[in-house]
Amino acid sequence: MSERPQPVIVGAGPAGIRAAEALVAAGLRPLVVDEAPSCGGQIYRQRLAPDERSTRDLYGSEAQKAEALHRDFAALDGKLDYWPQALLWNLRDGRADIMVAGTSRQVAYDGLLLATGATDRILPIPGWTLPGVFTLGGAQIALKSQGCAIGSRSVFLGSGPLLYLVAWQYMKAGAKVAAVLDTAPFAAKFNLLRGLPLFPGIVLRGMRMTAELKLAGVGLHYGVADPRIEGKNAVETIAWRQGGLEHRLACDGIGYGLALRSETQLADLAGCRFAFNQRDRAALPERDAAGRTSVPGVYLAGDGAGIAGADAAERAGERAALALLQDRSLSPDAARAAVLEAELARIGRFREVLEAAFPFPAHWAKDIADSTILCRCEEVTAGEVRAAIGQFGVHELNRLKAVSRIGMGRCQGRVCGSAAAELLAHETSRGIEAVGRLRSQAPIKPVPLTLALAAQQEAAE
Repeated sequence: MSERPQPVIVGAGPAGIRAAEALVAAGLRPLVVDEAPSCGGQIYRQRLAPDERSTRDLYGSEAQKAEALHRDFAALDGKLDYWPQALLWNLRDGRADIMVAGTSRQVAYDGLLLATGATDRILPIPGWTLPGVFTLGGAQIALKSQGCAIGSRSVFLGSGPLLYLVAWQYMKAGAKVAAVLDTAPFAAKFNLLRGLPLFPGIVLRGMRMTAELKLAGVGLHYGVADPRIEGKNAVETIAWRQGGLEHRLACDGIGYGLALRSETQLADLAGCRFAFNQRDRAALPERDAAGRTSVPGVYLAGDGAGIAGADAAERAGERAALALLQDRSLSPDAARAAVLEAELARIGRFREVLEAAFPFPAHWAKDIADSTILCRCEEVTAGEVRAAIGQFGVHELNRLKAVSRIGMGRCQGRVCGSAAAELLAHETSRGIEAVGRLRSQAPIKPVPLTLALAAQQEAAE
């Protein structure tokens, strides 16, 4: 009798690590596939090379959590298979195509746990494609992994807790932070008081970060509107309106992001059913409280299933692993499962508080200038998208893709997809939930053509 295929975990961030830990504890040997060179995910990303920084320098008040995750994953060495710097780029018929070490390997799996995380969500603004503009996540990677800043005088623009966290991390690292430009009004921050009974430590830590930025001389601006990045060959200044007044500030590096969007491409390829989530303003794969999807044997955990943060990801990863064990009749700890679900529900309520404190500026879509690049991969402007919508009577996002090339580039809509949906909704006077979602296709990220052809030939044989 052939050996049963092993479960596959995609992602070695907080969700993937806790899922692997639970499966190993139950006697299974999972395969963990991760694109990064080392575990930790975005929030607990490790350095590419050792330097003089301590974990406290890297992760601040989250240093103990980071150390625990890194240590616990290292303790699993020899008890699981771990493929770092590997890309799972296709799923079909219970098999995964994985690019690792320059080759593509096809792996049969019995149980697929997707902990794919999230990326920055943006709306295009004038100048956002200039050299010197990074997403907030990209700015964080530069600081954590490479120990460098995105500029000698940086500005951080957008909305969401990550905005303040990255600015604070840069300030603590000794980088010059000229300003934090928050698109939300200051009054929205009073919503955080509703979060005190749920997670007082998180709320107070956020307040402390904001106070430390202010004391360090960082300009904090709220209700920022109409931001424009200016420069001839690179970032030179950023301009914006606030309270009816025009402002302009010199800088050479900008971190920009409007919260996060879930990475759902693999869930799509796995055949999972999707439903629109109003809070995240996106279609997300459906899952139950345990992480089960509509496809038997496929589980979701972490921000790839809905934005909830690192603490929720740890709990969701463990809970999804327990669901996998239950579905294998391996008798997981039911009491532990109940505790995890209760904790996740509490975090979910806190997420509603954060959404009210850091609202997404959906109204920006109507003000995107026609000359602004919307899809940087294919160099499609907002004006060209508007023209295509009018010419072809487009009401659905995939149709817009077909007539405008939005989402056909290297990122396959990761950067422009949410912006295109917002623009389409506004131009057609429809709700964002009515314009559909971009369908995912393999490869989910670029791979050498030779690998894709070899994988097709292997499948045919």
